[in-house]
Amino acid sequence: MNKQLMDIQQDGDSLFNEFFEWLEGQYDTASGGFYYAQSSKRSGQFTPDIESTGQALNILERCRLLDRLNASVREKTIRYFQSKQDPMTGLFYDTDPNMRLDDVMVGRATGYSIGALGKFGASPLYPFPKQSAATPAYMESPQTLEAWLRSISLTNSWRGCDKLSHCATYVLALSMGERAPYLAELFAYLADLQHPSTGLWGNGSRYVQISGTFKLHLLYNRFGIPMQRVDHIYDSILDVLRKEHATDMCYIRNPISLLSSMKISIPLDEMTEIAEITIANMAKLKREDGAFSREIDRSPPAPNIAQVKKGETYPDMPIPVPLGLGLVESDMNASTQAVLIRYTLRELSGLPVQHLPVPQSLLSFSQI
Repeated sequence: MNKQLMDIQQDGDSLFNEFFEWLEGQYDTASGGFYYAQSSKRSGQFTPDIESTGQALNILERCRLLDRLNASVREKTIRYFQSKQDPMTGLFYDTDPNMRLDDVMVGRATGYSIGALGKFGASPLYPFPKQSAATPAYMESPQTLEAWLRSISLTNSWRGCDKLSHCATYVLALSMGERAPYLAELFAYLADLQHPSTGLWGNGSRYVQISGTFKLHLLYNRFGIPMQRVDHIYDSILDVLRKEHATDMCYIRNPISLLSSMKISIPLDEMTEIAEITIANMAKLKREDGAFSREIDRSPPAPNIAQVKKGETYPDMPIPVPLGLGLVESDMNASTQAVLIRYTLRELSGLPVQHLPVPQSLLSFSQI
């Protein structure tokens, strides 16, 4: 076990001082959900949202803290997610009507909701998905899927690959016999688009391309299909970490998660360098209220378009769905990623599992 790597990780853990106090403060006793940021809760302009609540539960689960939640909190959380399901489609929606227009947000919200209910041994109230209402037209045949794939712009690799990857939900709903021709179209198309020199997909900054590639790697893993040019992807990750500034928590998390999903052996000296760069980048996003913000200069008010540079547009750009006021403060999106980064770095470094310390008085929600 490498002492230098252990020391780097120990220094990184100091970034989580007062983190769990912030997390507990985001809880809403009335609904059983969690707010995105302190401004979301204090302003009275927002309600707890599905992603933030799902992300908060993921933090608690990753840190082995779910068992601190009492029966009342668990029941409220179950009711919160069940109340978000639309009986007509089986999908899950927030209160902002514009959220329904962003299929990436809907897909993520549905995934978070089903996952959260499963943590407590509960189920959705209605079948998911109801094929007649929820299945998109592009799933009519392998040929219509191919046409839809080609219609997705990868001008912004991150957004395009994220949107593209959500077809997996509907492909997986098919029987094994029906699925094969759809998979053939999907992965033949992706193979044609992979950049031969970098191993990445689409356009945008190198961090944006790595983020898009991470989304696709999850798609490949979901169907057990090996991704090509993994060595080129690894070299691209090292290059961007060394040369470019990470101005978004996703730019810090996505390379680490991509390395983890690739399941490759990383030389010790390069792993040490990766850990040092990553933790230094995280420190720039630590906020006075105790947790982390998505962007270097603020918490983005609408995280569904936070990956877009100011003034940038691209085809199929979503309508903003605000969750906060855009202040210099922590937000749930960045904070759940920070926890994931911390645990994944330990795993990549070959260090034993060691959970973040949490005061015993916290996260019992005993005020309920």
